[in-house]
Amino acid sequence: MSTPVVQVSMLHREFGDKIALRNVSLTIPEGCVYGLVGGNGAGKTTLIRHVLGLYRPQFGDVRLFGLDPCAVPEQVLARLGYLSEDRDLPLWMRVDELIGYTRAFYPRWDGPFAEELLVAFDLPRTQRVKSLSRGQLARLGLLLALAYRPDLLVLDEPSSGLDPIVRRDILGAVIRTVADEGRTVLFSSHLLDEVDRVADRVCMLHAGKVVLDDSVDAIKERYQRCTVRFPQASATPPVLTGATPLDTSPALAGGREWRYLLTGPISSLSADLAAAHAELLDETSASLDEVFVAASGGRT
Repeated sequence: MSTPVVQVSMLHREFGDKIALRNVSLTIPEGCVYGLVGGNGAGKTTLIRHVLGLYRPQFGDVRLFGLDPCAVPEQVLARLGYLSEDRDLPLWMRVDELIGYTRAFYPRWDGPFAEELLVAFDLPRTQRVKSLSRGQLARLGLLLALAYRPDLLVLDEPSSGLDPIVRRDILGAVIRTVADEGRTVLFSSHLLDEVDRVADRVCMLHAGKVVLDDSVDAIKERYQRCTVRFPQASATPPVLTGATPLDTSPALAGGREWRYLLTGPISSLSADLAAAHAELLDETSASLDEVFVAASGGRT
Protein backbone atom coordinates (compact mmCIF):
# COMPACT_ATOMS: atom_id res chain seq x y z
CA MET A 1 0.00 0.00 0.00
CA SER A 2 1.15 3.56 -0.72
CA THR A 3 2.09 5.90 2.10
CA PRO A 4 -0.92 7.90 3.35
CA VAL A 5 -0.88 11.60 2.54
CA VAL A 6 -1.76 12.37 6.18
CA GLN A 7 -1.22 10.00 9.11
CA VAL A 8 -2.12 11.17 12.62
CA SER A 9 -1.50 8.72 15.46
CA MET A 10 -2.71 9.16 19.06
CA LEU A 11 -2.31 12.95 18.92
CA HIS A 12 -2.98 14.57 22.29
CA ARG A 13 -2.77 18.30 22.97
CA GLU A 14 -3.42 20.38 26.07
CA PHE A 15 -3.43 24.14 26.60
CA GLY A 16 -3.13 24.69 30.33
CA ASP A 17 -6.00 22.77 31.91
CA LYS A 18 -7.92 22.50 28.61
CA ILE A 19 -7.66 19.33 26.53
CA ALA A 20 -7.85 20.37 22.88
CA LEU A 21 -7.21 16.96 21.28
CA ARG A 22 -7.77 13.57 22.92
CA ASN A 23 -5.66 10.81 21.36
CA VAL A 24 -6.78 11.61 17.82
CA SER A 25 -5.89 9.12 15.10
CA LEU A 26 -6.82 9.38 11.42
CA THR A 27 -5.55 8.40 8.00
CA ILE A 28 -6.10 10.30 4.75
CA PRO A 29 -5.22 8.37 1.57
CA GLU A 30 -4.18 9.90 -1.73
CA GLY A 31 -6.99 11.31 -3.87
CA CYS A 32 -9.46 11.59 -1.00
CA VAL A 33 -11.69 14.56 -0.11
CA TYR A 34 -11.64 14.37 3.68
CA GLY A 35 -14.11 16.47 5.67
CA LEU A 36 -13.28 17.44 9.25
CA VAL A 37 -16.42 18.52 11.10
CA GLY A 38 -17.38 19.60 14.59
CA GLY A 39 -18.73 22.49 16.58
CA ASN A 40 -16.78 25.50 17.80
CA GLY A 41 -13.98 24.39 20.12
CA ALA A 42 -14.12 20.79 18.89
CA GLY A 43 -10.40 20.83 17.98
CA LYS A 44 -10.54 21.17 14.19
CA THR A 45 -8.20 24.15 13.87
CA THR A 46 -5.79 22.73 16.47
CA LEU A 47 -5.59 19.51 14.48
CA ILE A 48 -4.99 21.38 11.22
CA ARG A 49 -2.19 23.42 12.81
CA HIS A 50 -0.46 20.17 13.73
CA VAL A 51 -0.86 18.95 10.15
CA LEU A 52 0.70 22.21 8.90
CA GLY A 53 3.62 21.83 11.31
CA LEU A 54 2.67 25.00 13.23
CA TYR A 55 2.31 22.95 16.43
CA ARG A 56 4.73 20.26 17.51
CA PRO A 57 2.89 17.28 19.06
CA GLN A 58 3.00 17.07 22.85
CA PHE A 59 2.02 13.41 22.59
CA GLY A 60 1.51 11.29 19.51
CA ASP A 61 2.73 11.62 15.96
CA VAL A 62 1.88 13.47 12.73
CA ARG A 63 3.19 12.54 9.29
CA LEU A 64 2.57 14.14 5.88
CA PHE A 65 3.78 12.11 2.89
CA GLY A 66 5.58 9.99 5.49
CA LEU A 67 7.51 13.03 6.78
CA ASP A 68 7.46 14.99 10.05
CA PRO A 69 6.19 18.49 9.10
CA CYS A 70 8.05 20.03 12.05
CA ALA A 71 11.38 18.37 11.23
CA VAL A 72 11.42 19.02 7.45
CA PRO A 73 8.93 21.86 6.85
CA GLU A 74 10.48 22.87 3.51
CA GLN A 75 9.86 19.40 2.04
CA VAL A 76 6.28 19.23 3.33
CA LEU A 77 5.15 22.80 2.65
CA ALA A 78 6.37 22.65 -0.94
CA ARG A 79 3.69 20.01 -1.56
CA LEU A 80 0.91 21.62 0.46
CA GLY A 81 -1.61 24.38 -0.35
CA TYR A 82 -3.45 26.15 2.47
CA LEU A 83 -6.43 28.49 2.73
CA SER A 84 -7.32 29.79 6.18
CA GLU A 85 -10.59 31.19 7.43
CA ASP A 86 -8.81 34.51 8.12
CA ARG A 87 -7.65 35.03 4.48
CA ASP A 88 -4.45 36.56 5.89
CA LEU A 89 -3.12 38.29 2.76
CA PRO A 90 -0.92 41.42 2.40
CA LEU A 91 -3.51 44.16 1.97
CA TRP A 92 -1.20 46.73 0.38
CA MET A 93 -0.42 44.65 -2.70
CA ARG A 94 -2.35 44.56 -5.94
CA VAL A 95 -3.83 41.22 -6.99
CA ASP A 96 -1.33 40.73 -9.83
CA GLU A 97 1.58 41.77 -7.58
CA LEU A 98 0.59 39.20 -4.95
CA ILE A 99 0.32 36.48 -7.57
CA GLY A 100 3.79 37.34 -8.91
CA TYR A 101 5.24 37.50 -5.40
CA THR A 102 3.80 34.11 -4.42
CA ARG A 103 4.90 32.55 -7.69
CA ALA A 104 8.55 33.16 -6.84
CA PHE A 105 8.38 30.69 -3.94
CA TYR A 106 7.11 27.71 -5.94
CA PRO A 107 9.10 26.09 -8.78
CA ARG A 108 6.00 24.06 -9.70
CA TRP A 109 3.85 27.17 -10.20
CA ASP A 110 1.49 26.71 -13.15
CA GLY A 111 1.16 30.15 -14.77
CA PRO A 112 -1.56 29.24 -17.30
CA PHE A 113 -3.60 27.56 -14.55
CA ALA A 114 -3.25 30.66 -12.33
CA GLU A 115 -4.47 32.81 -15.21
CA GLU A 116 -7.37 30.44 -15.80
CA LEU A 117 -8.40 30.72 -12.14
CA LEU A 118 -8.00 34.51 -12.20
CA VAL A 119 -10.50 34.71 -15.04
CA ALA A 120 -12.83 32.03 -13.67
CA PHE A 121 -12.96 33.76 -10.26
CA ASP A 122 -13.49 37.16 -11.91
CA LEU A 123 -10.68 38.79 -9.89
CA PRO A 124 -9.61 42.38 -10.75
CA ARG A 125 -5.88 41.99 -11.34
CA THR A 126 -4.95 45.67 -10.72
CA GLN A 127 -7.09 46.17 -7.61
CA ARG A 128 -5.57 46.41 -4.13
CA VAL A 129 -6.14 43.40 -1.91
CA LYS A 130 -7.50 45.65 0.86
CA SER A 131 -10.42 46.70 -1.36
CA LEU A 132 -11.57 43.16 -2.19
CA SER A 133 -14.79 41.71 -0.81
CA ARG A 134 -14.80 38.65 1.47
CA GLY A 135 -15.73 36.47 -1.47
CA GLN A 136 -12.95 37.90 -3.63
CA LEU A 137 -10.43 37.40 -0.82
CA ALA A 138 -11.48 33.77 -0.53
CA ARG A 139 -11.15 33.25 -4.28
CA LEU A 140 -7.73 34.94 -4.35
CA GLY A 141 -6.50 32.86 -1.42
CA LEU A 142 -7.70 29.73 -3.16
CA LEU A 143 -5.95 30.73 -6.40
CA LEU A 144 -2.67 31.17 -4.52
CA ALA A 145 -3.11 27.78 -2.85
CA LEU A 146 -3.99 25.95 -6.05
CA ALA A 147 -1.74 27.48 -8.71
CA TYR A 148 1.32 25.38 -7.86
CA ARG A 149 -0.84 22.26 -7.98
CA PRO A 150 -0.13 21.00 -4.44
CA ASP A 151 -0.41 17.31 -3.62
CA LEU A 152 -2.44 18.23 -0.52
CA LEU A 153 -4.90 21.12 -0.26
CA VAL A 154 -5.86 22.13 3.30
CA LEU A 155 -8.91 24.37 3.75
CA ASP A 156 -9.80 25.61 7.25
CA GLU A 157 -13.45 26.75 7.29
CA PRO A 158 -13.10 27.94 3.67
CA SER A 159 -16.71 29.09 3.26
CA SER A 160 -17.18 30.85 6.59
CA GLY A 161 -19.17 34.06 6.05
CA LEU A 162 -19.35 33.64 2.28
CA ASP A 163 -22.37 33.74 0.03
CA PRO A 164 -23.69 30.52 -1.57
CA ILE A 165 -22.15 31.28 -4.97
CA VAL A 166 -18.60 31.50 -3.58
CA ARG A 167 -19.21 28.42 -1.43
CA ARG A 168 -20.25 26.55 -4.54
CA ASP A 169 -17.08 27.66 -6.36
CA ILE A 170 -14.81 26.48 -3.56
CA LEU A 171 -16.51 23.31 -2.42
CA GLY A 172 -17.95 22.16 -5.72
CA ALA A 173 -15.88 22.56 -8.84
CA VAL A 174 -12.48 23.23 -7.26
CA ILE A 175 -12.40 20.51 -4.62
CA ARG A 176 -13.76 17.86 -6.96
CA THR A 177 -11.30 18.90 -9.68
CA VAL A 178 -8.35 18.57 -7.31
CA ALA A 179 -9.48 15.14 -6.13
CA ASP A 180 -10.20 13.92 -9.66
CA GLU A 181 -6.62 14.79 -10.62
CA GLY A 182 -5.36 12.42 -7.93
CA ARG A 183 -4.51 15.03 -5.32
CA THR A 184 -5.92 15.18 -1.82
CA VAL A 185 -8.13 17.64 0.07
CA LEU A 186 -8.50 18.11 3.83
CA PHE A 187 -11.10 20.66 4.78
CA SER A 188 -12.79 21.61 8.03
CA SER A 189 -16.29 23.02 8.24
CA HIS A 190 -19.18 23.42 10.64
CA LEU A 191 -21.59 23.36 7.68
CA LEU A 192 -22.35 19.68 7.37
CA ASP A 193 -24.58 20.03 4.34
CA GLU A 194 -21.65 21.16 2.21
CA VAL A 195 -19.45 18.40 3.61
CA ASP A 196 -22.14 15.92 2.62
CA ARG A 197 -22.01 17.20 -0.98
CA VAL A 198 -18.28 16.95 -1.63
CA ALA A 199 -16.52 14.69 0.92
CA ASP A 200 -15.55 11.07 0.37
CA ARG A 201 -14.84 10.55 4.05
CA VAL A 202 -15.84 12.41 7.21
CA CYS A 203 -14.19 12.69 10.60
CA MET A 204 -16.39 14.11 13.37
CA LEU A 205 -14.69 15.74 16.36
CA HIS A 206 -16.42 16.53 19.63
CA ALA A 207 -14.56 17.98 22.64
CA GLY A 208 -11.25 17.08 20.99
CA LYS A 209 -12.19 13.43 20.45
CA VAL A 210 -12.97 11.52 17.27
CA VAL A 211 -16.59 10.33 17.59
CA LEU A 212 -16.96 9.08 14.01
CA ASP A 213 -14.58 8.47 11.11
CA ASP A 214 -15.97 6.73 8.04
CA SER A 215 -16.87 7.14 4.39
CA VAL A 216 -19.95 9.21 3.62
CA ASP A 217 -21.55 6.24 1.85
CA ALA A 218 -20.99 3.96 4.86
CA ILE A 219 -22.46 6.55 7.23
CA LYS A 220 -25.58 6.90 5.11
CA GLU A 221 -25.99 3.14 4.91
CA ARG A 222 -25.54 2.69 8.66
CA TYR A 223 -27.75 5.46 10.02
CA GLN A 224 -31.48 5.93 9.49
CA ARG A 225 -33.97 8.47 10.78
CA CYS A 226 -37.50 7.54 11.76
CA THR A 227 -40.53 9.22 13.30
CA VAL A 228 -42.62 7.34 15.86
CA ARG A 229 -46.08 8.24 17.15
CA PHE A 230 -46.99 7.19 20.67
CA PRO A 231 -50.53 6.86 22.05
CA GLN A 232 -49.85 9.35 24.84
CA ALA A 233 -47.92 12.61 24.98
CA SER A 234 -44.60 12.75 26.81
CA ALA A 235 -42.34 15.58 27.96
CA THR A 236 -39.24 13.55 27.08
CA PRO A 237 -38.62 11.07 24.26
CA PRO A 238 -39.61 7.51 25.21
CA VAL A 239 -36.75 5.03 25.28
CA LEU A 240 -36.46 2.70 22.30
CA THR A 241 -33.74 0.04 22.18
CA GLY A 242 -30.99 0.92 19.70
CA ALA A 243 -32.47 4.34 18.90
CA THR A 244 -31.05 7.77 19.78
CA PRO A 245 -33.58 10.60 20.17
CA LEU A 246 -33.09 13.50 17.79
CA ASP A 247 -35.61 15.69 19.63
CA THR A 248 -35.05 17.08 23.10
CA SER A 249 -38.45 18.72 23.57
CA PRO A 250 -42.02 17.77 22.56
CA ALA A 251 -42.15 19.83 19.37
CA LEU A 252 -44.13 17.35 17.22
CA ALA A 253 -47.83 16.64 17.75
CA GLY A 254 -47.77 17.94 21.30
CA GLY A 255 -45.27 15.35 22.50
CA ARG A 256 -46.82 12.30 20.83
CA GLU A 257 -44.38 12.13 17.90
CA TRP A 258 -40.62 11.80 18.29
CA ARG A 259 -37.73 11.43 15.83
CA TYR A 260 -34.96 8.89 16.38
CA LEU A 261 -31.65 7.93 14.80
CA LEU A 262 -31.14 4.20 14.21
CA THR A 263 -27.87 2.35 13.73
CA GLY A 264 -29.51 -0.93 12.81
CA PRO A 265 -32.46 -2.28 10.83
CA ILE A 266 -35.88 -0.86 11.51
CA SER A 267 -37.00 -4.36 12.50
CA SER A 268 -34.95 -3.99 15.71
CA LEU A 269 -37.63 -1.61 16.99
CA SER A 270 -40.52 -4.01 16.48
CA ALA A 271 -40.68 -5.33 20.03
CA ASP A 272 -40.44 -1.90 21.65
CA LEU A 273 -43.02 -0.41 19.28
CA ALA A 274 -45.46 -3.24 19.96
CA ALA A 275 -44.99 -2.96 23.72
CA ALA A 276 -45.59 0.80 23.64
CA HIS A 277 -48.49 0.51 21.14
CA ALA A 278 -46.53 3.00 19.03
CA GLU A 279 -46.71 3.53 15.28
CA LEU A 280 -43.79 3.97 12.88
CA LEU A 281 -44.68 6.96 10.67
CA ASP A 282 -41.65 7.17 8.36
CA GLU A 283 -38.11 6.00 7.75
CA THR A 284 -35.38 7.69 5.71
CA SER A 285 -31.61 8.17 5.51
CA ALA A 286 -30.20 10.45 8.20
CA SER A 287 -28.34 13.65 7.36
CA LEU A 288 -24.79 14.27 8.57
CA ASP A 289 -26.20 16.96 10.88
CA GLU A 290 -28.42 14.39 12.57
CA VAL A 291 -25.64 11.82 12.80
CA PHE A 292 -23.32 14.41 14.36
CA VAL A 293 -25.92 15.54 16.92
CA ALA A 294 -26.43 11.93 17.97
CA ALA A 295 -22.71 11.09 17.97
CA SER A 296 -21.91 14.12 20.12
CA GLY A 297 -24.64 13.33 22.61
CA GLY A 298 -26.90 16.12 21.43
CA ARG A 299 -24.29 18.84 22.02
CA THR A 300 -22.59 20.90 19.31
